[in-house]
Amino acid sequence: MKSIGIVVLTFLLPFSASAGTFLETFDDRDLEGWQELVQLNNAPVSWETVHDELHAVSHETYLSLLTIGNDTWEDYTFEFDVKPLKKHGRGAIAIAARVKGSVLFYCSFADPVVLGDVDPLPGSLLSCMTGDLHDVEFVALYFEPHPILKLNKWSHLKLSVKEKHFIFSLNGKKIAETGDDFALMHNGQKIETKVGKLTGFLTGGVGFGLANYTALFDNITVTGDSIPNSGEFAVTPGGKLTTVWGHLKKF
Repeated sequence: MKSIGIVVLTFLLPFSASAGTFLETFDDRDLEGWQELVQLNNAPVSWETVHDELHAVSHETYLSLLTIGNDTWEDYTFEFDVKPLKKHGRGAIAIAARVKGSVLFYCSFADPVVLGDVDPLPGSLLSCMTGDLHDVEFVALYFEPHPILKLNKWSHLKLSVKEKHFIFSLNGKKIAETGDDFALMHNGQKIETKVGKLTGFLTGGVGFGLANYTALFDNITVTGDSIPNSGEFAVTPGGKLTTVWGHLKKF
């Protein structure tokens, strides 16, 4: 029996190690590999590593993200911790997946800003959208009233994508999943609908960001079979990253 156990173990080991993990804990002052993606290609905001956390400041209503990864990233789970410190006006905290250039899928907690002459929608909401951040046209996959994140309190955002499906969770509680029923309010009427699918958004990197907030981000983690280990980005599971972007400030 011992010999059989050894044979089975040897056979299974390569498969058990197939899933990779990318980890960023901001334990140094650098951000190698990260790129900034800004809505409508506006000016970048402030990103600094302070006391082993990423400190971000935006006084703008447009969304600014830090992104990493490439087109080979497919099915994965992306999660991080965020603590909003100050809100400067109508704003948002966002998590993004399947990022390719400026095209992406993202979910955000926001009090919405509507471009053009239309009045902003009342209240705050959670929305999950697909589209091009350098454009103004998006497809809403989920859109429902929800409180914004609490100030001076850590929250944990988690987004899992698999083929055309996604699950979004806040602090360990699932909020939206492809195929779930939910009620969409339109022109004062309640419309029963389902959370949409990620049609056409099957691969790409990840991102996180904000609009009109000062916030801290930490413990960025991506896991999945298509994800290279942190060593792919010149780090180890306790390792560090180095800056390559001039506007990613060093504290």
